[in-house]
Amino acid sequence: MSDRVFPSSKPAANGNGTVSAAAPPPVKPPLRPPYRPQPHARRHHRPRRSYCCCCCFWTILVILILALLAAIAATALYVLYRPHRPEFSVPSLRLHRLNLTSSADSSTNHVATLLNFTVTSKNPNSHITFYYDPFVISALSSSDVFLGNGTVPGFFSDKKNQTFLKNVVVSGSIDLDTDSVKSLKSDLKKKNGVSLKIKLDTKVKVKVGKLSSKKVGIRVTCEGFRAALPKGKTPSVATVDKSKCKVDLRIKIWKFTF
Repeated sequence: MSDRVFPSSKPAANGNGTVSAAAPPPVKPPLRPPYRPQPHARRHHRPRRSYCCCCCFWTILVILILALLAAIAATALYVLYRPHRPEFSVPSLRLHRLNLTSSADSSTNHVATLLNFTVTSKNPNSHITFYYDPFVISALSSSDVFLGNGTVPGFFSDKKNQTFLKNVVVSGSIDLDTDSVKSLKSDLKKKNGVSLKIKLDTKVKVKVGKLSSKKVGIRVTCEGFRAALPKGKTPSVATVDKSKCKVDLRIKIWKFTF
């Protein structure tokens, strides 16, 4: 049986008799991946315009809500208080004197008047009061010829109250121009008597609960009076059946308008 010869595992010796170790294989550097630039992450900035739009929207919404609430409150208060203008009337009027004198050449024209009447003021409101300053009263003919004036003290008109101003005197001694004389003579020639007009001017303050207004002007115009010319010292009683008084007043207190 033949012996098997196995190669020796010892390293071979070089020419000098030394054994040389096998050189290790070269180490390859790791491969770098190719550079690929990454896209920058976009930051989502909310533009300023959107902030402005949002603020404007909420501001307008708040204003509309407040306006709606104010309108609802004003409507409720209007239904509750139901404001009405004051009412005036002249239940009686007496003409004591109405004398027109003119010179021959019409260079001097003079009228002397004296009237006496009663004024009634009524407050139809249940929650509103009126504070009147002194009145200035004027008497005019139907053609607006000024005949005289007078005054009445101021007064306070309470809720659902009626005030009587008695013995109001209006007098005048006035020089007239030619046009006024012609108009007045035309009025005096009417068969059913001279037509008269009364105007009352003052300022008034209105109070609703704890709310008060500023003083504003008020004019009351009463017309439709007819009176015959007085004879002697006996006054002429004017007819007042068709007389009417118009109140010119525009006053605003919060949401109330008269």
